[in-house]
Amino acid sequence: MNQTRRTLCAALSFVAVAGFAGAACAQGYPDRPIRLLVGFTAGSTVDVVARTLADGLTKRFGQPVIVENKTGANGALATETVARAKADGYTLLVSNTSSLTVNPLLYKNLGYSVPKDFAPITTITTYPLVLTINPTNPKMANVRTLTDFVALGKAQQNPPLTFGSGGNGNFLQIASEQLIRAAGFKATHVPYRGGTPMQLALLSNEVDFNFDTLSAVPQVKAGKLRALAVSENTRWEDLPDVPTVAELGYPSVQFSAWLGLVAPAGTPPKVIEALHQAMTELGKDPAVRTRLHAQGRVSLKSPQAFLEQINAELAQNADVIKKANISID
Repeated sequence: MNQTRRTLCAALSFVAVAGFAGAACAQGYPDRPIRLLVGFTAGSTVDVVARTLADGLTKRFGQPVIVENKTGANGALATETVARAKADGYTLLVSNTSSLTVNPLLYKNLGYSVPKDFAPITTITTYPLVLTINPTNPKMANVRTLTDFVALGKAQQNPPLTFGSGGNGNFLQIASEQLIRAAGFKATHVPYRGGTPMQLALLSNEVDFNFDTLSAVPQVKAGKLRALAVSENTRWEDLPDVPTVAELGYPSVQFSAWLGLVAPAGTPPKVIEALHQAMTELGKDPAVRTRLHAQGRVSLKSPQAFLEQINAELAQNADVIKKANISID
């Protein structure tokens, strides 16, 4: 039956009643499980958002939507898998900033090209990063503000302070390098295999500070971490007492991260439209919005607007990477 329907859709696409054909094909999607690939560890921001979407899309489509974690290479392994997948809407990527607007600038032999290999569907959330320290770290005993932190960074140069990220070239590293350069001190980067182990490293004092996602907020509220600043030009509503880096004298340090949903290039427009419509409806669900809000502001852009954002950030990040001399060995 499914093969017959696909054959009918293919045949109808060549006749004058193309509008009817598009509707028939759209109605047939999806007719089997959808895979949502995630390039980062379980419990990471990307993973939590992907599982929220999977639950909602499963209910709306009446087909299983399954999250698969394929970690490694700063999200590149999962991203490459989707780039090479059949362009039929059944293998999708929930991506963060790194995979689409950082990795292409750093990896010489990357197995995908952006935006050539992907069809953007929509952004999902946007969010600031939070500069965090561990108050139990003896080095941080007197650090209460960003000013204290910068003074320590300048004084602590042999050895310098250390900071984590979700991997070499990860967007968290880029944000940290922006601040370090603006503040005028040096620090040593320690890459981890995702945001969750990076945060655990800070909690166990393996590193001295992190620019983290909003997954750090519960730890801040519990008193296990201390937030010194957020990376956008407005305060984050769940941390109203934490100032922005711009307020504290570093207006050049502006970094808004995002998560988005993409398909392989060549995915039929009707399938992209069906996915975008489903995401738009999902974004209106109060329960879904509440779950997503813990990971950022809900932001559902059109495919074209998302594509424009990707292109703009590729240009912006290329400049940061060059100035900070970030490279992948």
